[in-house]
Amino acid sequence: MAVPVRHDNPSATVIHSLLLQNHELTLYAKDMAYSLKADVLELDMDTGRLVLEVEYAGQDIERYLARGALSFDLEVLKGPQALERETYSLSNVVAKLTKTDSTLYRLECQLPESVFVAENRGAIRIPFILGMQARVSIEVYLHELNVPGRLRNLSVGGCMVDIDLAESIAINVEQRVPGVTIEFPNGESFFAAGKVRHIRPFGNHGYAAVGIEFTDLTSLQTEALFRYVGESEREAAYRTGANDKMTHHSPLFIPGAKEKKILQRESKEREVDSRQSPMERGVVNIAHQLQVGLMYMKTRDLFPEELFYDCVDTLRYLVEQDRKTLLHALAYLREEPDWVRHAVQVAGQLADMLTIRDPHDPRVREAVLGALLHTMGKPLLIGPQLPSLKVNMNPAQKAILQGHVTVLRDKLRELNWTPSPICREVLENANERLDGSGYPAGKRAESLSELVRLVSVIKAVNKQRYAHNGIPPRPPLDAYRRIHEANAAYDKTVLVEYIQVYGLYPIGSLAKFSGGFLAWVMDIDGKGMPIRVHIVKNLRFPDTNIDNVVGSGDFAQIGKLEDIVNPVDYGVKVMKV
Repeated sequence: MAVPVRHDNPSATVIHSLLLQNHELTLYAKDMAYSLKADVLELDMDTGRLVLEVEYAGQDIERYLARGALSFDLEVLKGPQALERETYSLSNVVAKLTKTDSTLYRLECQLPESVFVAENRGAIRIPFILGMQARVSIEVYLHELNVPGRLRNLSVGGCMVDIDLAESIAINVEQRVPGVTIEFPNGESFFAAGKVRHIRPFGNHGYAAVGIEFTDLTSLQTEALFRYVGESEREAAYRTGANDKMTHHSPLFIPGAKEKKILQRESKEREVDSRQSPMERGVVNIAHQLQVGLMYMKTRDLFPEELFYDCVDTLRYLVEQDRKTLLHALAYLREEPDWVRHAVQVAGQLADMLTIRDPHDPRVREAVLGALLHTMGKPLLIGPQLPSLKVNMNPAQKAILQGHVTVLRDKLRELNWTPSPICREVLENANERLDGSGYPAGKRAESLSELVRLVSVIKAVNKQRYAHNGIPPRPPLDAYRRIHEANAAYDKTVLVEYIQVYGLYPIGSLAKFSGGFLAWVMDIDGKGMPIRVHIVKNLRFPDTNIDNVVGSGDFAQIGKLEDIVNPVDYGVKVMKV
């Protein structure tokens, strides 16, 4: 790596190097549910003057400038398909706000004179910047749950870790964690117990930042930590060019054999990804926003109503814009947490079917909100008795999970948010069954509306189509048959309607052809047969990926359609940016 040219303001040097790449800059504030995207208009690398432009239609933009200062994340997406992330975060940057148009604002900022931040207790916080890396494992529950992440800053008092947003459901502010393990590229590691001091969304690509204070340090741990902080400070000074006396990398940051193997494996995994379409990005963003909303409910006692309604309105817009492309994009969520994937897919199909029935149905907005919120009680149940939603649950854990509707209802009441009657109807009754076998109230047919009957069928099909609790996913025909044979639990008229809309080879399913080809179904005809597919693999060459869209006129080249298959069985998956 080339050593940066020395300038008077190292913070500006770091920002300038990141701005040269594909980047996103977002402002955040503790009591605001949204982060704001900003554009950089000017950057003076000598004085550290930074000018940003923000578009914001709200009336409270001043809340992003607490005591005349703002905080922001700068994310860089690197690589041929933008799958590698590099970040830089700054907090309490002095800024002046000027309104330049009805919804346009100019922010003149003064960057700090050092990349090293002085903490309250006199310690220095070292940012991991310009390629500095260290892996982190947070032991949330002793011997039960470990959350992986990347180190974003380090001090003798604690650290900030960048984790997958999906993993944040198990972490709460003020929670004590049995262990935090930091592994540096050369193989050296540091371990300490800790306490979570803060957690927030990090940027716009499905990550969270967790601030952890180290606790109960022994003298040996303290000595080791001071050394690692010192080496990190020297490495950051070398990479930014802030100190001319630093002429080489710290040995701590030179990858050892283990790190090199991990990097090679991660590089190969990235190669299997395909570029996201705008529709896919929109759907994934809805999934991320739901998880951000959950974080605010858990950690800030805030119900971000505007954020959730924005998710609803985005789904409705995507349905109206191109419903078939949306149905294909919903399959892109298969790598998201099950509670999120299920919520967005069910809400998307509910919006689709209600719109097909009546494009002007006034219930759509509130019904879709209820479907999006319905599973949010599940992650609220995470705790020592139920450390993860990913495990194959024992009977006691299944019983705990069945309380998710009640837990969510209680949480909404605690946050002083009252759902509309239609939203409440979906939220509370989606798991009820016509024969009284559902939960939480065991309601029967006479108590369940036509809307709830529709939601319950959509949910039941979705549950059958995805693996859960050790049960493999079923092909569409088997899923339909199982629901039809479930005695009087579901409305068979609604099931027939569902099958007529989505067919035996639904859009978003992975189809196997007799020529050995695997392809995602992108479009079907009036009889439910695929007429356009996205070929991703030829099983005769399993290590090679394909990216080719063909219509039914070319199906003879890939063989006869055999069945819908499970992507996991063939190693077909999506990598997360």
